[in-house]
Amino acid sequence: MSASTSMEPLSARIPSDLYLWLAQLQVDGATTNSDKLRVLLGQLKRQHDGAFDHVAALSWCRDLVARLRDSLARLELAEGRHSEVLQQVLDHSCHTMALLISAQPDNPAAAAQLEDALLRRSFALTESLLRQATTAEASAFDPQVVHKHLPTTLQLAQAITLLKGAQHHG
Repeated sequence: MSASTSMEPLSARIPSDLYLWLAQLQVDGATTNSDKLRVLLGQLKRQHDGAFDHVAALSWCRDLVARLRDSLARLELAEGRHSEVLQQVLDHSCHTMALLISAQPDNPAAAAQLEDALLRRSFALTESLLRQATTAEASAFDPQVVHKHLPTTLQLAQAITLLKGAQHHG
C-alpha cells in the first residue's frame, strides 16, 4: 500500500465462526483483524484484477499449500521417509495453477504459448512419475502407488508406438 493511499473505515457484521476463524488465521505481515482484512482484501483485489504475474501466482499457490507441505515435513521427519512422488505432484500443481492464474491470452499465439507451457509441465510430471516406475518401489508413502496407476498409461504409450510405427511403414 502506498503512503498516499487514504484509509477508509469499514464496518461489517460477520458470523461468529468467521470472526473466530479470522482471529486465528495466520496472515504474513498482519497481526490484528484489521491488518488481516487489508491483506486479504488486497490479495482478492489482485486476483480479481488479474494482476498476478507468474512468479506472484506461484508464490500465492505455494502459500495455499503451506499447511500441507508443513504436515508432510512433520510426517516425513516422524516416519524417516520422504515422498518424492508427493513433492513432484505438489510442485507440478503449484506451477500449473500459477500458469493458469497468471495467463490472459488475447490472441491465438498467446493461447498456443500457454498450451505449450501447460503440456510441457504436464509431460515433465509424467516423465518424473515414469522414472519412479523404473524401480521396484517408488519414493512414496505407498511404494506401489506409481505401479498401481501405471498400466493404462503404458497401454496408451504402447498403442501410440504401434500407431507411429504403422504410419512410418505405411
